[in-house]
Amino acid sequence: MDSSFLTDAQRRLLADERALLSDLLGVLSRLDAPPEDAETLRRSVHQLDELFLLVVIGEFNAGKSAFVNALLGRAVLEEGVTPTTTRLGVLTYGPTVSRQAAGEGADRVTAPVELLREISIVDTPGTNAVQREHEALTRDFVPRSDLVLFVTSADRPFTESERAFLESVRDWGKKIVVAVNKVDILETEDDRQRVLDFVAQNAQKLLGTQPRVFPVSARQAQRAKASGDDAALAASGFTALEDYVTRTLDERERVRLKLLNPLGVGRQVLDRQQERADARRELLREDFETVHNLDGQLVLYGEDLGRDFRFRLADVEKELLEMERRGTDFFDETLRIGRIFDLLSHRKVKRAFEEKVVGELPKVVERQVEQVVEWMVESDLRQWRAMAEHLERRRREHEDRIVGTLSSAFEHDRSRLLEEARRAAQRALSSYDRDAESDRLADSVRVAVAGTAALQVGALGLGTIVTMVASTAAMDMTGLLAAGALSAIGLLVLPARRAGAKSELRAKVEAMRTKLLSALVVQFEQERDRSLQRLQEAIAPYTRFVRAERERLDAAETEMARIRDGLGRIRAQIDAA
Repeated sequence: MDSSFLTDAQRRLLADERALLSDLLGVLSRLDAPPEDAETLRRSVHQLDELFLLVVIGEFNAGKSAFVNALLGRAVLEEGVTPTTTRLGVLTYGPTVSRQAAGEGADRVTAPVELLREISIVDTPGTNAVQREHEALTRDFVPRSDLVLFVTSADRPFTESERAFLESVRDWGKKIVVAVNKVDILETEDDRQRVLDFVAQNAQKLLGTQPRVFPVSARQAQRAKASGDDAALAASGFTALEDYVTRTLDERERVRLKLLNPLGVGRQVLDRQQERADARRELLREDFETVHNLDGQLVLYGEDLGRDFRFRLADVEKELLEMERRGTDFFDETLRIGRIFDLLSHRKVKRAFEEKVVGELPKVVERQVEQVVEWMVESDLRQWRAMAEHLERRRREHEDRIVGTLSSAFEHDRSRLLEEARRAAQRALSSYDRDAESDRLADSVRVAVAGTAALQVGALGLGTIVTMVASTAAMDMTGLLAAGALSAIGLLVLPARRAGAKSELRAKVEAMRTKLLSALVVQFEQERDRSLQRLQEAIAPYTRFVRAERERLDAAETEMARIRDGLGRIRAQIDAA
């Protein structure tokens, strides 16, 4: 398109149009759109820099080549009763008639015809050609057209294949003009009118608008032009169509159609991408539900572990509180004047403390802790099993889906990550060693409890460690009596000193209980967090992908909506100009 013919307003529209279509190409790239869509759009934008493009389509034997020859006023294209056009012929101005291959199934045809200085004409293979690739060439070239001239034959008007092909042309938003060729074979005016009415009504119904319909006889027009018979040319009906192409389609109208051309292509590409985005969003919606359900399961799993753990730990705490009560009773019983000689023997006091206060506590605590360990390991295993089953169900649902419309990097990555998450869960489940996991967890609890008194535990069991920790209270008590008989008598006969000693020992026994409980709570919470982290890590790549893709799709759809509005605004401005 020669920009020297453009007004300032048209130049601004052209710049806005290029910018919007460039943005659309970016969206197509980000959403892994089929490369053919992007290529179609690029070609359409490229057409803005070329001559006005008139594309002639129709079934073979409808007389397309004869029609183009009549329009040019000379026999440039081969004609015949068999499909003679097997490649696209792009007709442009040249000093001689020639035909050369131009790639992509097209030939460049030149002819010294003045009309070709202003417009290029494309002769296409028949829409019902025996070789289906011929029709594909036509379909691929239509999006580049500025005006589509549809040629149908009066003896077979508006066939089913023509309807189907016109429907695809309509989707590109192209301006369409209809030529009913071979009207000379119709014997009466009534026959001619019936054919024209039939074509006009079907075109209106199919396209949604009423296209211009021209009844012509291309062969009569060729002969009339060759003989210079103006009356015969007028009788052929070709004059009206020729006037439309050469006069009605003046520079202003050609610029308008040229500007509208990429808008229709852009809208069609947008619609296709929106369909893909809708399908992708539905898939992501289901994926997001899967992720949401898995996240919800893990949250509930963590909450259940915390709640049930504290419930189960209450039995341990009860035993420790009971030991604290026994310790207080023991202190009251021991700090009596009648026990003065017992108090002088540290070893005897310590042994009595272990028998009466500590008692069976280590065995009870060890048994209860083992039960908590078994419960926690079983809960962990059960959660792995639930997650693996959830992902397996999602995989089966995915297998049943028709993936053809989503064959892209998105679909590939999504399938791969879903499969990786499923396999990670299955591997963890199949390799889960309950005994080893129980031993590991029990050992971590044993070490944590030993840490409350800075003990070197070696191979000692939890019960022994609890005994050692609890016995520190007895050692603290005997330490109070380390001054000998005089100190012991002072504890017994001085009320303030005795009350202080009782309070100190009570605080130490309570601190011992608190340390034990705290060690258990901290260690089991760490194990809970470790379990949750392992579960989350198994599905993390899939989860991140689903969330990132949803954000990317949201952004792309916002951008597509902006582009759609912009294309509509530009179309309205072009129509109003």
